[in-house]
Amino acid sequence: MIKFLCFFALIFLLISCYSPNRNCQQFKTGTFEFESYLNGELVKTTFVRNDSIEIDYFKSKADTSSIRWINNCEYILTNLNPKNMAEEKPLHMKILTTEENTYTFEYSVVGEDKKQKGTVKKIE
Repeated sequence: MIKFLCFFALIFLLISCYSPNRNCQQFKTGTFEFESYLNGELVKTTFVRNDSIEIDYFKSKADTSSIRWINNCEYILTNLNPKNMAEEKPLHMKILTTEENTYTFEYSVVGEDKKQKGTVKKIE
């Protein structure tokens, strides 16, 4: 029984020490692609981000948002030219993990609990 408890404690310690890779600094600027399903169709958004502005290109239309960085891995995205009430609400973006040229993130409307996840690929 003691061996079992020691083994369980060791496994618990190893799992709790795991920390995902988050090299967010390399994803603060650049050109990125994001793919998602919209009404059953796979669509691609390309966006260019510098330290304070993000320009999204979706279906031949451009949209500009301001960026306010909270820390190296989190920022608030606010649409500068909203076309409706939904676009007026800022988004909280959080980079969860990073790899070579991709990162996984979660986002939500500021003040709301519902979060969604996605993966972005850096192309430049």
